[in-house]
Amino acid sequence: MGYQEKLKEIKAASGLSQQTLAGKLGVSFVTLNSWINGKSKPTKSGAQTKIDLLHIDYVGHFEVDIKRLKRLKEQAAKHRLTAKQLVKNKNLLDRITLNLTYHTNTIEGSTMTKNDVEKVVFRDETLKNRTQIEQREAVNHRVTLDFLIDELAANQRLVFTPDLIKRAHLLLMNGILSNAGEYRNHGVRIAGSHVPLANFIKIPELIEKLCNELNEETSDCISVLARTHARFEQIHPFSDGNGRTGRLLIFIKSLQFGLLPPIIEKERKLVYYKYLEVAQTQEKYDLLEQLIAETIISTSQQLRD
Repeated sequence: MGYQEKLKEIKAASGLSQQTLAGKLGVSFVTLNSWINGKSKPTKSGAQTKIDLLHIDYVGHFEVDIKRLKRLKEQAAKHRLTAKQLVKNKNLLDRITLNLTYHTNTIEGSTMTKNDVEKVVFRDETLKNRTQIEQREAVNHRVTLDFLIDELAANQRLVFTPDLIKRAHLLLMNGILSNAGEYRNHGVRIAGSHVPLANFIKIPELIEKLCNELNEETSDCISVLARTHARFEQIHPFSDGNGRTGRLLIFIKSLQFGLLPPIIEKERKLVYYKYLEVAQTQEKYDLLEQLIAETIISTSQQLRD
């Protein structure tokens, strides 16, 4: 694949503006425009390498360098945070809440900007140019996140249970779904996905098994996050809100491990879904592990910016 095609795929997958993409590549808007339109080509190895890496970040690939994955997991493990530390640092908590709420809802289709989320969640404003559902989703997400963080801060050995997951979903989808907090009682499928979802009759049993795995002791935290997240999303226990609930579970389990939680950016939505599907259809979790490790590292960078 040539660099013109790679750049077009990066733009399509990430939704980045041409100006933002040029900034990430360290070139001018005019230069990038020339590359995308095929009027010139990136000839310097540094520019080519940056394009290759961004293509992996936003479009993905299907092979993992085991040594690189090991390094990424070791690097991610250095970024530490606990629930107690978070509740004592209001500025950090607010920044994390804003970023997580914005990105997780945007992944699910919300059109609210980060500034919109800040107004609704922290200033209690009502926006005329956004739907009531979108604004409710943002407020509910903050309420649910606060609930889970407070539960963990009160008890670092928090036990994951079906009731905890149902409570989180109830708070998250309150006023949005009539059956918030209740398992679905019908079959579903995800449009455009080849992943077979769990039979609704088996949901209680499967969620119980998932909670047991979440409660087990482990030395490979990121592996647990990847496996349990992929399984939760394939169980798909609720009629809606599964993605946001699942990412909240990753968040809280990361804090329980003492890790800075990963905030999956909206720009990586395509690769996130791609790696989830590989994990669910092939039981191949290393790509998702790599994404989570990379995201912990990039979350640290987001919070510094």
